Amino acid sequence: MVRVTFLGHSAFLLEGSKRVLIDPWIDGNPQSPIKIEECKGADVYVVTHDHGDHGLEDAIKLSKRHGGTIVSIYEIAEEARRKGANSLGANIGSFFEVNGVKVVLTEAIHSSNLGAPVGAVIELDGKRIYHAGDTGVFYDMKIIGELYKPDLALLPIGGHFVMGPSEASLAIELLGVSKVIPMHYQTFPVLKGSVEELKEHMERRGVRAEVIVLKPGESYEL
Repeated sequence: MVRVTFLGHSAFLLEGSKRVLIDPWIDGNPQSPIKIEECKGADVYVVTHDHGDHGLEDAIKLSKRHGGTIVSIYEIAEEARRKGANSLGANIGSFFEVNGVKVVLTEAIHSSNLGAPVGAVIELDGKRIYHAGDTGVFYDMKIIGELYKPDLALLPIGGHFVMGPSEASLAIELLGVSKVIPMHYQTFPVLKGSVEELKEHMERRGVRAEVIVLKPGESYEL
């Protein structure tokens, strides 16, 4: 079993035999249910890209304070290493293992101050979770679904900077996943997409998947 806890915006904590923090933007996150001083850290920190709302600086603080390894695209990992954190750089390719957790970086259509933006499929205790990062929809999501067969997808739905509900409904279809947790919506006024709109577009498209809605601090057991 893997417990998936939503920490607001695009931040998640995965807990099983290991702890994984994904895009751990905590300090300054208006949706965060915890303060960074309360965070216990993790074995692995996955940072999808270098924008302020995705937690590179917080990951560096937590890694230096509690240990654990930051995993990201090579250039971001090198920046974390230069700032004194443990890090492992990688690129889009295949699964690798770090601290007992398997990770593969995947394509994302977005921008980043350093390196290329990515998503990630994380395998923990036999479960695979796909975190899309910040992205628009792209047809090769079908390859991610076919190749890695995620048990759960964490998908942005807010629009403007990322997919909106319509695009996210197509992403669910392309991935072929049965369970989805929406993220990156309504943190700021510009991120207008809603869960209700997502469900409407899924119905119009004939897409069947369980939409799991978590408030910040709530968990789902996979």
